[in-house]
Amino acid sequence: MELTDVEKRLLALHYVFPVPLNRLNRLYETDPTLEKLYTYRPKELVDLLGISLTKAIQMKENLQQNSTTPYEKLYEQHAITPIPFSHPHYPDQLRVLIDPPAVLYTKGNHQVLTTPLKIAIIGSRKATAYSKQAMSLIVPPLVANDVAVVSGLAKGADTMAHEAAIAFGGKTIAVLGHGLFHLYPKENRLLAEEMAKHQLLLTEYPPYVKPERWTFPMRNRIISGLSTAVVVTEAADKSGTMSTVEHALDHGKDIFTVPGPITSALSVGPNKLLDEGAKPVWNGFQIVETLVFNG
Repeated sequence: MELTDVEKRLLALHYVFPVPLNRLNRLYETDPTLEKLYTYRPKELVDLLGISLTKAIQMKENLQQNSTTPYEKLYEQHAITPIPFSHPHYPDQLRVLIDPPAVLYTKGNHQVLTTPLKIAIIGSRKATAYSKQAMSLIVPPLVANDVAVVSGLAKGADTMAHEAAIAFGGKTIAVLGHGLFHLYPKENRLLAEEMAKHQLLLTEYPPYVKPERWTFPMRNRIISGLSTAVVVTEAADKSGTMSTVEHALDHGKDIFTVPGPITSALSVGPNKLLDEGAKPVWNGFQIVETLVFNG
C-alpha cells in the first residue's frame, strides 16, 4: 500500500502518541502536512496536543530518536498494513465518528473492508449454546447476500460469530482492543491466525500496545461504526455489549436482538432492547429484507 509523505509522518506521530484523530485536530489545523513534526518545541506540543509538559518532552525525544524509522516497512515485515485516515482504503463509515481512529492497523484480507454491508454480531463473553443456535439461523442468509460479520474476537458470542461466518463460507472482521503483536484472549490464537490469513484483523492501536481495561470500550465504537446494523444475541443488562449498542444508537444504526427466555440473566439485555424498540430477529432473512431489499 502506497503512503504519502504526510501519511508516513502520521505513522511516526501515532507510534508515540496513539490517540484518535480528534485529539490531533489542532495540530493539523496548524500544520496540515506535519512538516514541522520533528521541530516543535515541547511547549508547542503542550498547546497543540493538550498534553503535560513532561509528556511533551518525552514525546519530543521519542520522535527525534525515531525520525528515520521506516515504520511502514517495519510493519510490512510483520504482514501489518497501516491505513491512515486520509488514505482511500480507510472506511468512510468511520470518518463520521466524533473520534475516528487516526490510523487503522490491519492484518489479513483488506478486501473485506470494501464489503458494502457489514453486520456486527455481539453478545456476552458467557454466551451459551443458545447464541450458537441463533447464529446458525442468522448467519447463513447474511453470507448468502455477501454481508460481512463484524465482532470483537472476545470469548463467547464474538468467537461464535466469527466462527459461524467462516464455517458458512462468509467474510468476517475482528476489531481488537490492543496492538497486533498481542492477542486477547489467548484461547483464540488459532482463530486469530486463521483470520489473519483469510479474513481481517483490525485495530486502532500500534502493534506494541497491550490489552488494557480501557482499550476494549474504545474499540466498541469501531465495531459499531463499521457496521450497517448490530445484532445482539445474549447480554447482561450492563456490559460491553450494551456499550456497543449505545454507540450504534448514537450512530443511527438499526438494532436487531434475539429474544431470550425470561429465566436467563443473559436475556435481560436483549429483552430490554426489544422493549425500547429494537427489532426482534430469529433468522437472517429478516435482516437481509430490512437492509438489502428495503434499504
